[in-house]
Amino acid sequence: MLAPTLTSPACPTPHEKIAEALDRIGPLQGLPLEDRLWLARNGVEIVAQPGDVLFEDGQPADRMMLILKGEIHVRRDRPGGSTLFIGRTGQMTGLLPFSRMKFSGGQGFAVSPVWVLLIHQSKFAEMLKAIPTMTQRVVSTLLDRVREVTRIEQQSEKLSALGKLAGNLAHELNNPASAAQRAASSLMTELRANRSNRFKFLNLCLNESQVRALTDWEQRVLSRPQVTNPPDANALIGCEEALHRWLSELPCENAWEVASQVAEQNVSVDDLEQLKKDIGAEAAGVALEYFARFLRTTRSVDTLLHSTSRIFDLISAVKSYAFMDRAPILEIDVPTGLDATVQMLQSRLSAVSVVRDYQPDLPRISAYGSELNQVWTALIENALDALGNEGTLRLTCKREAEMLLIEIWDTGPGIPEELQDRIFEPFFTTKPPGQGLGLGLDNAMRIVRKHRGHMSVRSEPGSTCFRVRLPIDQLQAY
Repeated sequence: MLAPTLTSPACPTPHEKIAEALDRIGPLQGLPLEDRLWLARNGVEIVAQPGDVLFEDGQPADRMMLILKGEIHVRRDRPGGSTLFIGRTGQMTGLLPFSRMKFSGGQGFAVSPVWVLLIHQSKFAEMLKAIPTMTQRVVSTLLDRVREVTRIEQQSEKLSALGKLAGNLAHELNNPASAAQRAASSLMTELRANRSNRFKFLNLCLNESQVRALTDWEQRVLSRPQVTNPPDANALIGCEEALHRWLSELPCENAWEVASQVAEQNVSVDDLEQLKKDIGAEAAGVALEYFARFLRTTRSVDTLLHSTSRIFDLISAVKSYAFMDRAPILEIDVPTGLDATVQMLQSRLSAVSVVRDYQPDLPRISAYGSELNQVWTALIENALDALGNEGTLRLTCKREAEMLLIEIWDTGPGIPEELQDRIFEPFFTTKPPGQGLGLGLDNAMRIVRKHRGHMSVRSEPGSTCFRVRLPIDQLQAY
């Protein structure tokens, strides 16, 4: 049964003309005319216009498709609707003899006028008997198709991983960058305000004893620890209100701003009374405005230093993760690679407790550092997916004879026992459509084997552990 939008031409094409067109099918080139005539007589000729659907995603696959003219795209029903496969004039596709395909892997639709010859699977045995060379031609096509689909899926997996990494990095960089921007803006505001405030200060004409008293008072206050996380917020609010009332009676411009800043520095009303006694009410008001702006400026500078340091640390982590500007094979410190990977995924760890258990003085190993980090990324991301970004992630690394044993544990629901033997298969995934291609663990396994290592999994509800063993001496790994 053909798809609703597929039709046979009103005037069927003569078999001789179809046979002539079949000679332009790549895998069929050189096929004798009588063999091509057999295909023309036993196939179903169809035509389609741009936009017509030839088959649906999940529809049973039961026909070989010889594209005599036009272009067909196959698209999977997943976010973004990316094209999985493109079939063009001269290609043999669809269900082929010896193929294990059961269902269509996506929706196929015409993007140009299409002329196709369909061979139903019920004709396959007869076709292989009538055309003996078809066996070799079909097998060669199947091998090419597997390579191409695998390449496309691996490229898609790499792009997906790169997108996740870029998203995590952008999130991590955004926080310190925003903090630095706010601190710089606040710093500029305070510097401008203090420019006008300094003239008031100069007009006070303080004598030497008053200057000494003011200096000593500020030094005593600055030696006190800053209140950042008060145990009793109500007490801090009450202190600010008392300071505000005192400053308003002084009087002091911007009393609320001054009160909030000096309250964070553990200043009390008694401290203000002492300052007023030492230098006078008018001088105390101006000096406190200046001092409050100094405190706010200092805190802005501290924020700038912390934020830019955080950005520098992130950039260093990225360079360490990607092993930029370094040779492909290096002496690798595995715990450092694990920590760099965790740093890249920091945005997903807000509700995850990360426990590290690294044996001290572990030897370095010769390895492709950036590739090993791909392994840690795949395993840690899978653990976070299982945790739902909430729970405990435990990383261990220790020496076991002449191997390094790396374990990545999570407290997620576990992997069903019947699936544990399949999770390393390419394209197998337990994630919903659009959230995984099933190549992460397959790629990780290939990288571990490339390093002469082994990878295994042990899982039960509440405890899943992926184990990676890597030989310390690669030359002795055989």
